Amino acid sequence: MNFLIVKRAGRPAPRTGARGLATAVALLSVAWLTGCHGTVQPAERTAQEQLAKVTRNYRPHGHPPFLPVLTTNATLGDLLTYALLNHPQVAATYYDWQASVNDITVARSLPDPQFTFQTDIAEAVTSVMPGLVQTLPGWGKLKAQAGVAAAASAAKAVAYQTAVLQTAYGVKQSYYQLWYLEETLKLDREMQRLLVRLEHIARAQNESGQVTLQDVYRAQLEEDRLATEIANREDSRTALLAQYKAALGYAREQPAPPWPIRWAGPSPDAAMEQLLATAYDHNPPLAAMRAEIARAQAALAVAQTAGRPDVSVGLMADAKASPVLYRPLATVTVPLWRDKLKAELMSAEAARQAATNRLAEAQLNLAVAFAEKSYAWREVNRNLGVLQQQLIPKTRRSLEIARSAYLDGKTDFFNLMDTERALLNAQSDLIAARLQRELVLAELSLLIAGVPPEVTNP
Repeated sequence: MNFLIVKRAGRPAPRTGARGLATAVALLSVAWLTGCHGTVQPAERTAQEQLAKVTRNYRPHGHPPFLPVLTTNATLGDLLTYALLNHPQVAATYYDWQASVNDITVARSLPDPQFTFQTDIAEAVTSVMPGLVQTLPGWGKLKAQAGVAAAASAAKAVAYQTAVLQTAYGVKQSYYQLWYLEETLKLDREMQRLLVRLEHIARAQNESGQVTLQDVYRAQLEEDRLATEIANREDSRTALLAQYKAALGYAREQPAPPWPIRWAGPSPDAAMEQLLATAYDHNPPLAAMRAEIARAQAALAVAQTAGRPDVSVGLMADAKASPVLYRPLATVTVPLWRDKLKAELMSAEAARQAATNRLAEAQLNLAVAFAEKSYAWREVNRNLGVLQQQLIPKTRRSLEIARSAYLDGKTDFFNLMDTERALLNAQSDLIAARLQRELVLAELSLLIAGVPPEVTNP
């Protein structure tokens, strides 16, 4: 704040100063009106438009929209919409982004005008001098500061998009893991019923004298093992439902949402040869690093303006003088410390170089991660094809042959049980491969997409 204390020569003060008081009122009116609106920067307007587009659906009128009602018929799209509108991680990054957009306005605005007041007092008040001072930063400084704030806001926007993707991935992960659990339990219970039938067959064979009681015990042992496995899987449902509840953003004290009884079905195939180029354009970490480079470049522009002086100008008026006495004010900063200015410039340039090299490193890491995920995608699809087209059909035919041979006394119970177990393992592998396929696609969307899922459209 700039104050200037001025001593006036002691001369008799006139009794009236209507003109001076009017001038003082005029100065105060100017001080009030100068803070109306500044000049909106292009980057500021762009950030405001992007935020407004999200706000219309995500937080209309400053409040959360009505959430969809989750029932047992809820689709995966319903779950994603609910989670992205309700999850606190998404809300936190949204409000961080909103704050950063407003920071652009703060950064590009002029400092507030300063009201100054001075009076001379001897035996009586000899002068009353209100005034107004405005500081004008050096040329280009406000624009450069707005650039830094805009780049920081772009990084917050990327953080919001990343939170959206991570939340969507969490929903998909818990959804498919619960589906895997239910499908595996169905398979285990089907196998349990089959083992009961095999035990009855072994008892009938034993009663006819074709086999010993050992075959009955073997069937019972397999039943006990499978019953324990079913109990363990059912017990794991509690932990998976807790993950499902957290993925949707439910508070601890809220009851768990109902579990959808309809599976979304397999996701469509992905064109892997087109995804890497998409990843370089839209990957959230890469976008965040590009925003960091932009922020570093804007900080460099700020450092380049540090040597430009700031100017403060003002005007004071003596309300008691007649005629009114006006006193112009002016101050200029002197950027004297050249070593400090050089250090600021070198620091900003080093930060820009560091951000550029971090982006190059992240691009290398993305290429490696993409290669790993694309291999996992090809592997799981090959496994699915082999299981569906060869292993399961052949194992099922082998089981039919082994069952007929056991009834005819041409094979033992060990061979029959091994064939039964082989079919169970193949069917379990098929369910696990379907789960892995969906999770790989979800990880690829997190790695590559960089945009919110279409169902949310925030």
